Amino acid sequence: MKITILGSGTSTGVPEIGCKCPVCTSSDPRDNRLRCSGLIETEGLRILIDCGPDFREQMIRLNDFKPLDGVLITHEHYDHVGGLDDLRPFCRFRDVPVYAEQYTAERLRQRIPYCFAEHLYPGVPRITLEEIVPGSPFIIGNPEGNKVEVTPLRVMHGKLPILGYRIGKMAWITDMLTMPGAEYDLLQGLDVLVMNALRPQPHNTHQNLKEALDNAQRIGAGETYFIHMSHHMGLHADAERLLPPHVHFAYDGMRISL
Repeated sequence: MKITILGSGTSTGVPEIGCKCPVCTSSDPRDNRLRCSGLIETEGLRILIDCGPDFREQMIRLNDFKPLDGVLITHEHYDHVGGLDDLRPFCRFRDVPVYAEQYTAERLRQRIPYCFAEHLYPGVPRITLEEIVPGSPFIIGNPEGNKVEVTPLRVMHGKLPILGYRIGKMAWITDMLTMPGAEYDLLQGLDVLVMNALRPQPHNTHQNLKEALDNAQRIGAGETYFIHMSHHMGLHADAERLLPPHVHFAYDGMRISL
């Protein structure tokens, strides 16, 4: 399995518009963070996790134009779904299935109804909404006969229920503040955990750094990579040195193999 961090930043991205702090003016490319997204390549499949407003730029940076076999949506917020229309080039290969729980799927149909109309006009992305249920594994496959099992996980983004995902020995969790106790059982035996850590200071809907470190220790993955950071986390080079062994700050373009 190969995991590419397409975006490691929070909803405003880094640099944040108008900010002149040391992070937002840093020349270290690891301090330039697009909105949060990842590409998972495993078992002959390519799976996108979230498709935010920076998706087009992320794909241009990646410079690896191949079919997408599925898109996993964690929740409805714009920084995680604002790029769905930019899936259009990938529909030249074939229709792209988008997986989301019912609540999120209903809101996507309301926001971009032209993508899900009965009669699509030319140029509209050919994407299908597949509704999934937390705790119920499902299969993503492709015409070549490749397939992989995905398990959606319930996590809480403040008071909003959203999804994380486990694929094999990797799990991706973003925008979490808390998680029901039973979900920890679904995260045993991970080699890699990708999880959100917004900033050192507390926040009412996201884990801060201490909460993320505590959860990383509780889950006990072989390696943990933090995503969804704001500029308040500090310079990558400085902040990274403060982390314990086997815990890392991810950065845009990072590739993780397991």
